[in-house]
Amino acid sequence: MTDSFERASRIQFSGQEYDLETLAVRAGQHRSDEGEHSDAIFPTSSFVFSTAREAAARFGGEEDGNIYSRFTNPTVRAFEKRIAALEGGERAVATASGMAAILSLGLALMKTGDHVVCSRSVFGSTVALFTRYLSRAGIETTFVDPTNLNAWSAAIRPETKMFFLETPSNPLAELTDISAVAEIAHGAGALLVVDNCFLTPALQRPLALGADIIMHSATKYLDGQGRCIGGVLVGRDAEMEAIFGFIRTGGACLSPFNAWVFLKGLETLPLRMQAHSERALSLAKWLQTQKGINKVYYSGLEDHPQHALACRQQSAFGGVLSFEVEGDKDAAWRFIDATEIISITGNLGDVKSTITHPATTTHGRMTPGERADAGIKDNLIRLSVGLESVDDLKADLLKGLAAV
Repeated sequence: MTDSFERASRIQFSGQEYDLETLAVRAGQHRSDEGEHSDAIFPTSSFVFSTAREAAARFGGEEDGNIYSRFTNPTVRAFEKRIAALEGGERAVATASGMAAILSLGLALMKTGDHVVCSRSVFGSTVALFTRYLSRAGIETTFVDPTNLNAWSAAIRPETKMFFLETPSNPLAELTDISAVAEIAHGAGALLVVDNCFLTPALQRPLALGADIIMHSATKYLDGQGRCIGGVLVGRDAEMEAIFGFIRTGGACLSPFNAWVFLKGLETLPLRMQAHSERALSLAKWLQTQKGINKVYYSGLEDHPQHALACRQQSAFGGVLSFEVEGDKDAAWRFIDATEIISITGNLGDVKSTITHPATTTHGRMTPGERADAGIKDNLIRLSVGLESVDDLKADLLKGLAAV
């Protein structure tokens, strides 16, 4: 989108500069003595030591090397190095799921009495994690309008240690000015964490914009085909070391097989994200012209209130859009049920297009008041645009419109 983004797309890795596409294919691979060309899988729970002294040295931290796959596995490490390279971070720590990543983040970097300022427009399970579970550890959360910089500033307390946001938001595509919020957070001595799931490093690089930590549900676009569950955190070595320590003890680790699947997904990530974005933009513009559609939420639309911000901090607009149909929940359900090609599922980021009703699925665990505050209405539908033919997707959506 901008010259500054294009410059940022050249990334330092192992002392040299590479383009994102190259890193997506090459970064992090360490060939074994067998000389394999593709990334290897190491499906082992433990590793053998040559001597008791070597075992003691590794367990004691005096010597680097594999110990136990809960916290040291070559395949997982390759995935961590590759995603860290793509995001421009010093280090990454992989987890069992995206939610495990957020839980690890909270318990590793905060303590009783600490405070989080969080966007009100985040995934429903993220809200539940902060309000129902981290709160039991004495960590309080204040939710704010992600688009209102004054709201972020006003929510700060002396005990505020972390800001958390996702941009674009799920499911209304609200954007947060990452650079501006980073400045506010750092002025308060807090870390800024950005959920970069919807855009990935192929389209947005929050660390380059001032964020401290990036979180991913690798289940989504990093995999790209809906095969495995996983998560990952990327940032500076200091914070990642603390999170690694929690994972080592707490055990919310990523399996080697899932890490291998994510490695293969990353190889095509830049190509897929551009293709998802092109199809989503085409469908968003088309939906705006259809009778029976009240509103379309997608930052690529020129009438989106933050379209200019999207053009500044993103290189494209992503593959997820939402829209409101005329009527109520029953009308939204009829629309969804009438589609035939599009999969009815809560997952997103798949090569197969998916459709869901956020108020009763992904955000169903939120209270009615929380959903109202987040702007999630009963007639809202979320569409994750896959890689099918746009014409075929339009024909399928017309079946939904006919049902409404």
